[in-house]
Amino acid sequence: MAALGERPSEEFVVRKRILFAAVAAVPSLALAQQAPSPAPTETPAQKSGETAVGEVVVTAETPQVQTSIDRRSYSLGADLQAQTGSIGDALRNVPSVEVDVQGNVSLRGDSNVTILVDGKPSTMFEGESRASSLQSMPANQIERVEVMTNPSAEFRNDGSGVINLITKKSRGAGRTGSARVTVANEGRVNASLNGGYNSPRLSVTADLNIRQDSQKQLTTDERQRLHLTSGEASSVAQVQDLNSNLDFDTARVAVDYDLDRKTRLSAELRAMYVDLTVGGPSQVTQTNAAGGLTSAFQRDLDLHQIRANGSGTFTFKRTFDQAGEELTLSAAYEATNDDRVRAGRTLSFIPIGPDAYDRQELTFDYRRTQLKGDYVRPIGAATLKTGFDLQFDDNSYRNLGLRGGSRAALAEDASLSNLFLFEQSMAQAYVTYEQRFGDLSVLAGVRGEDVQIDLDQATQSQQFENDYRRLYPSLHLGWKLDDDRKLTASYSERVQRPNPLQFNSFPVLLDPLNLRAGNPDLKPQQTRAFEFGYERRGPATFLATLYYRRTENGFADVVRDIGGGRFLTTSANITESRAAGLELVLNGKLNPKLSYNVSTNFGWTEIEPQPLGSPETRSAFTPSGRASLSWQITPDDLLQVNAFVNAKQLTPQGYLEPSAAIDLGYRRKLNDRVSLIFQVQDLAHSFRLKQVIDTPTLKARTENKFDTRQVRAGVIWTFGGGKVRDPGFDFGGGPAPSQ
Repeated sequence: MAALGERPSEEFVVRKRILFAAVAAVPSLALAQQAPSPAPTETPAQKSGETAVGEVVVTAETPQVQTSIDRRSYSLGADLQAQTGSIGDALRNVPSVEVDVQGNVSLRGDSNVTILVDGKPSTMFEGESRASSLQSMPANQIERVEVMTNPSAEFRNDGSGVINLITKKSRGAGRTGSARVTVANEGRVNASLNGGYNSPRLSVTADLNIRQDSQKQLTTDERQRLHLTSGEASSVAQVQDLNSNLDFDTARVAVDYDLDRKTRLSAELRAMYVDLTVGGPSQVTQTNAAGGLTSAFQRDLDLHQIRANGSGTFTFKRTFDQAGEELTLSAAYEATNDDRVRAGRTLSFIPIGPDAYDRQELTFDYRRTQLKGDYVRPIGAATLKTGFDLQFDDNSYRNLGLRGGSRAALAEDASLSNLFLFEQSMAQAYVTYEQRFGDLSVLAGVRGEDVQIDLDQATQSQQFENDYRRLYPSLHLGWKLDDDRKLTASYSERVQRPNPLQFNSFPVLLDPLNLRAGNPDLKPQQTRAFEFGYERRGPATFLATLYYRRTENGFADVVRDIGGGRFLTTSANITESRAAGLELVLNGKLNPKLSYNVSTNFGWTEIEPQPLGSPETRSAFTPSGRASLSWQITPDDLLQVNAFVNAKQLTPQGYLEPSAAIDLGYRRKLNDRVSLIFQVQDLAHSFRLKQVIDTPTLKARTENKFDTRQVRAGVIWTFGGGKVRDPGFDFGGGPAPSQ
């Protein structure tokens, strides 16, 4: 039997390293190819609007914010956090988006958000791994962020909104590239290499990123429960001190090849490798109603996780003689292996007892196949879009639990061992129709879906089905007041599906006092949303949006007291809520050297009475905001200050308190190829996570403190032939951006 905290087998590690090395080797092979003979065709870069003559590339300054009838796009090029931090860091500076200290994302206070990469879903950003993936993925791979708080039927109807991460592509003639290295306190290191190659028909983009990170976390958790039978109260207090170390590697290769002027073949490979260790002690005390100490023990935790993800996508794109008419077909396959070993030792002081050991070996395997097609056809002054989306998921979750009085005596415990199988097939089709009537633009659409879910709780010989069919309409209106001003209005119906583990009813041991289980009867959450907007462009861009959102049949975490000082967290369809607010975004320059980005959200949230929460309707005013000021001191020196305040969030049993942080950044340009970057993240060390539970039978307060203050120093080196131009904005085949 393996020792406490032992890594998964060497065979597993070697297998993942070989996979990662194979994908990472592709960039160098692609870039080493000899360019084909010049042909009288446009390069992929020229097709996106560039004009290259020899060593000269025509460029133009691109606005930081672009809008269309159904989305907003924000460039990350001016954000210094995006140069050295994670995409989670960069998203904190994007309007409408909030990211807490653990990497959990929400849109205007709603955490049911769909995250796409280049318009495609990924298991990296689903379920419990989403937050850690956002905190690990380097932001320098992302060119811009599309935010859709009320998406059209063209996009999947998952979540209350969509965040689409658009990755960088190779631009410029010949070979281009960059390398960057960043070091920070506590031994943190981030290094990346990006390369590109453009010939008349071939375009290759590749990047490789290696990150080593460490973090300390201090958690205090105080809970008081009221026993309904006796009317007495008892308390549990826990202090947990954890240290984590993370190795995170990613590789990506994207290839575009033009068979002719109308036909493009594209292929992309991605690989991700995560090696995470977490360990540390917890001190736990329990007291009775009179304040007397009834028990005290120490829990030592040792967690090791290896997560390997690989995906491949092949795309065929055909344009036709009619301008704007095109057909796109794609096939994608993604596989993820997630192996974890969670080992613990419990030392009992009151009452005095023997040491107890436990160990859980978790093996999660995800397999996803996706087939997608989109067709666009202009019809006079109108545009018709239609398409299909087929997705097949085949996941398995195996948990082997062991207990014993020593490491050598660990034996399987049936109460901790489980096999859960999840299969899902999802078929979707959509149609949208956009037309202008003078100054009025109308975008109407509907998306239909058929979802079939098969759940197999193999250990308990229980099978469940969770199938449904639904239609989701959307409507977007735009009214052009003049060349600089316009009004918008929109309506959409959305759905939030539970992630697979939320269906697994088998309790998983987190520590001696806490267990977590899913609910096989969970139904999708339904959301109806309305928005009214005003946009004004000029020396500054001003956006104002009034919104209203109603959520029904919502699911949320619920904490139950199951006796013996233990608590069970599960999910249930108990949330009925409403949200409304006014969001303001302002972007511009105070003078030629000072530029600013400011956004605020004055929100209101109301949650109806919950069976296991408050017996009364609760509401809260939830203001939030972010601001960025950039000072171009000299042509070679840039100073930037970023600050944000995340709003208070109501939960079914309480609320999350507001949080805030301030970041500083400085960039020194040594020459056209080399720049130095210095940053201080969370300058005031104020970024915290505080949660309050307040129900008639359970009151709790949890605070997580992280060593989020970081001091970073980095160097960026750009190399290769030809100057890389600002890529501009491309809304991924969506409606044309407003001018």
